[in-house]
Amino acid sequence: MLNELALKATNIVKYFYEPTKFQVLKSVSLEVPKGEFVSLVGKSGCGKSTLMYILSTMDTDYEGEISINGEKLTGKKQNFLASFRNANIGFVFQFHYLLPEFSALQNVMIPALKLAKFSKKEIEERAYQKLELLGLREQALKPASKLSGGQQQRVAIARALINDPAIIMGDEPTGNLDSVNTQNVFEIFQELTKTFKQTIIAVTHDDEFAQKSDRVIEMKDGHIV
Repeated sequence: MLNELALKATNIVKYFYEPTKFQVLKSVSLEVPKGEFVSLVGKSGCGKSTLMYILSTMDTDYEGEISINGEKLTGKKQNFLASFRNANIGFVFQFHYLLPEFSALQNVMIPALKLAKFSKKEIEERAYQKLELLGLREQALKPASKLSGGQQQRVAIARALINDPAIIMGDEPTGNLDSVNTQNVFEIFQELTKTFKQTIIAVTHDDEFAQKSDRVIEMKDGHIV
């Protein structure tokens, strides 16, 4: 399984033009096999978040080529990319971005309702399964605002998993959590890759978190070191 690629990026070049022209990514190439848990590290300003933004197809203004699950995404229209993202990429951010007045269950269901691949009843059942996987089934009907920070981040992970994405992309997924919850999220990610062969790419400043992932990709001055 591991020889199949979840993501391939070839010679990614990116410029910023404000206030002056500045090359932020310099011919970055990387391959991530299916089922690998990769951490992207480096000092602030090294280009890792910019790279993540491009890999996630949110930023299309770059040179080079990206494919996910063998599908070339460079040059595709925004509408195509938006639906591709919803079906194939799960996002976990530093802040959970849950709708506070919605229940945990409703928050998890949102991307699947948008994808509309299953009936509402099936989506609800799938959402319960994901919450159970993350030890949150009992909290399913609680408003997100009534959950602890660690629980909210686990709901966000369940939401990222709902469409069975090819890749989960994390942007500082533990940046807002204490050490106990950081360890908790790390163990969840590890379990997802080991048991479910989920591919995970996470940008992190947390060295301990990074060192325990399958592979660390370090960036410096727009290059992979």
